[in-house]
Amino acid sequence: MSSPSLPQPALARRLGTGDAVVVGLGSMIGAGVFAAFGPAARAAGPGLLIGLGIAAVVAYCNATSSARLAARHPQSGGTYVYGRERLGPFWGYLAGWSFVVGKTASCAAMAMTVGAYVWPHYARATGVAAVALLTLLNLRGVQKAAWVTRAIVATTLLVLAFVVAACLTAADADNLQPFPDASVYGVLQSAGLLFFAFAGYARIATLGEEVRDPARTIPRAIPLALGITLVVYTAVAVAALLSVGADVLAYATAPLEAAVRASDWHAAAPVVRVGAAVAALGSLLALILGVSRTTLAMARDGHLPRTLAAVDPVHQVPHHAEVAVGAAVVLLVAVADLRGAIGFSSFGVLVYYAIANASATRLRPDENPPPRAVPAVGLAGCVLLAATLPWRSAVWGAGVLLLGVAVWWVRARRTSHDAS
Repeated sequence: MSSPSLPQPALARRLGTGDAVVVGLGSMIGAGVFAAFGPAARAAGPGLLIGLGIAAVVAYCNATSSARLAARHPQSGGTYVYGRERLGPFWGYLAGWSFVVGKTASCAAMAMTVGAYVWPHYARATGVAAVALLTLLNLRGVQKAAWVTRAIVATTLLVLAFVVAACLTAADADNLQPFPDASVYGVLQSAGLLFFAFAGYARIATLGEEVRDPARTIPRAIPLALGITLVVYTAVAVAALLSVGADVLAYATAPLEAAVRASDWHAAAPVVRVGAAVAALGSLLALILGVSRTTLAMARDGHLPRTLAAVDPVHQVPHHAEVAVGAAVVLLVAVADLRGAIGFSSFGVLVYYAIANASATRLRPDENPPPRAVPAVGLAGCVLLAATLPWRSAVWGAGVLLLGVAVWWVRARRTSHDAS
């Protein structure tokens, strides 16, 4: 189907379990927690707590399947590699396409979060400016160093601890009464939207070439990072609901700031703005880097236009891919809303993990496969949550997915014709 890519130098195996957990926390505990609770509350009200639990179960299954696959395929690429090796080239391509599409929408959601917390009256313009600035930094070879990741994680955790403490000063247990208005569909939709905030653990699975003893390190690091994230998200969700209730969260442009403003510590609400901005900018930088590198890999393999594989000879960055990703994110920020961007992102990432779970079912007994129920539940959960996302997100997601299938089909026909 595609011309083989040239051999690439191996990456240094320097990271231990603690380092990998920090990478996972840095990918998960970011801007998603500041943005996703609003759309989830609109879908399910206080029932978003059930949705959070469902999202965590699906995330756990995905994480377990990804960890077992990463142990067998300790190289960069994640499900792009697993799908290709276990299911065939088309499924690897579809996973890569879904990742690029979903994470490009994640970039847009992060940019909108920057705008919502930094300058809400000009949220779109602020988001576009953030994308342009970070793209320019990337083109100059500026990347987020490991110490920056640790600093952002520490700052975000401190801000979230402040949010919980502030919200508890205005806690009203009536806001957590049984959820008569929460339908099953609404709860499932909230789970799909909240899944957006968990999806970063894929970053650990893609560290296969950079961790020591990946067969042990990756399976340990993913559940640890996921468990810590779930505890943090649950504490924040319960505290925010106790403070202002689901109705306020549902329609606030900056949900956690709104929750703190209703507390006895309302004067310190700007602290939340600063924390959200730091987390969102850090997440946005990491996402743009990740999407552009996956785009580079797919272009090298012939799945995307070859020009996207160009590397700047001075700064040694994939400058064409970074400009293309930046332009796509700016377009999404200009035309989409935050709820739509989160839903669209979740759709692409859920398809990506559905392929990961399907790939895990192909692990042989001597390859330490997960318990049979894990990839089955993960696959079913991904399909169900994708189908119950806001209908516009699901329709647009399916349309872009079909576009990717059409691109593959055209290339396959052309390759077959050239071969004959």
